[in-house]
Amino acid sequence: MAKGLTKRSENYSQWYNELVVKADLAENSAVRGSMVIKPYGFSIWEKMQATLDKMFKDTGHSNAYFPLFIPKSFFSKEASHVDGFAKECAVVTHYRLKNDGNNNIVVDEKAKLEEELIVRPTSETIIWNTYKNWIQSYRDLPILVNQWANVVRWEMRTRLFLRTAEFLWQEGHTAHATKQEALDETEQMINVYAEFAEKWMAVPVIKGAKSENERFAGALETYAIEALMQDGKALQAGTSHFLGQNFAKAFDVKFTDKEGKLDYVWATSWGVSTRLMGALIMAHSDDLGLVLPPKLAPIQVVIVPIYKGEEQLVQISEKANQIKKKLQDKGISVKFDDRDTHKPGFKFAEYELKGVPVRIAIGPRDLENGTLEIARRDTLEKESRAQDSVEDYVITLLDDIQENIYIKASDFRKENTCKVDTYAQFKDVIENKGGFVLAHWDGTVETEQKIKDETKATIRCIPFSFEEEEGKCIYTGKPSKRRALFAKAY
Repeated sequence: MAKGLTKRSENYSQWYNELVVKADLAENSAVRGSMVIKPYGFSIWEKMQATLDKMFKDTGHSNAYFPLFIPKSFFSKEASHVDGFAKECAVVTHYRLKNDGNNNIVVDEKAKLEEELIVRPTSETIIWNTYKNWIQSYRDLPILVNQWANVVRWEMRTRLFLRTAEFLWQEGHTAHATKQEALDETEQMINVYAEFAEKWMAVPVIKGAKSENERFAGALETYAIEALMQDGKALQAGTSHFLGQNFAKAFDVKFTDKEGKLDYVWATSWGVSTRLMGALIMAHSDDLGLVLPPKLAPIQVVIVPIYKGEEQLVQISEKANQIKKKLQDKGISVKFDDRDTHKPGFKFAEYELKGVPVRIAIGPRDLENGTLEIARRDTLEKESRAQDSVEDYVITLLDDIQENIYIKASDFRKENTCKVDTYAQFKDVIENKGGFVLAHWDGTVETEQKIKDETKATIRCIPFSFEEEEGKCIYTGKPSKRRALFAKAY
């Protein structure tokens, strides 16, 4: 089934695009730049969503829902915010169509909106206009709200999951009485994202602060997690923003504190999107197809019967269903593929392509010997095991696969991260090797922009984990106290 899948080494971009479609994750729709997420792809997103949702609720957050449409005037209230999103906004100008008499459907000019509406690219403005009605005193704080929604950003160059005109995401929006509470929230949520990426997605990430040039529009600080893909490019996998009092001032959201003084509310926002699907695919998959971490795999174990004739299938099916029941009782998701329309070889290739972590094959000899063949997707290793101990072995195997996938990705990042001290070294690594490059930078927007223009590399973040280190900017030679993480990025 993976026949025709381009090799990663030949054309990584084409390999990715083909894999998304061939593995039944998603496809392009009739609307330019928008995608259809197919059932198998959506089931992975649902597992991501369920895990993250629990993590949000465990940290005190509740879900709500806010409108898709935002009055255009709201965007003019926070100047840097509108500047950041203006070029990507889809605008609703009319609310009715009509037939022009020649069977052409046209806009009814009599149905022009008094105020145009923006299809949300993000929800800060509509939410803070709402919070104004919710907040009067410190007793109303904090507000810890998240919403699962779709947003629209009219991207010109799109790619399935990584950058689409419409995508799914969650966006948290919190309101606090003090600056420190808001900063603590911003840090807490980037830690939540990092934990999810590493423990569930098996993707190692670097946490850090964005440079001024790369911050979210309207934020005073943006924290991010950055992951390295197999082609040496970085992928921003999640962001958490300290918004200060900017949106509270824009929408006049004040509260009375414990001393009776009036002050503006402090804010955060944070989000991850279906871009995580792209990270999952690109961090682990190989030339045979997807390699899914067991914690997020819709099907953790597939059982494939090998038989000749109806009688053998009946006998094997009885044993297979017993094994399926035992595994399901242990909380493992199992599929028994007894389709008679495809041969075992086709099924093996299909489930390799779809990244199912564990495959069990049972044939007539296995029935006689009380054995079965177990294959793991990450290493493609096979072995024969006794049927009576299969459930305990599979539990251990799934944990081992989850860990092994993470270690492999972590080793790859380590091998493709280097420090440079000159601009010549920097350009050589960026152009010829790729990966993460740690380099001193003088802290100015001008230098950052010049490096980006000349090399296409951007500052992904200033890592939290790195201590101060005296050095000189690779571009200007000016003093620098900390290395920044550079890379070409998606």
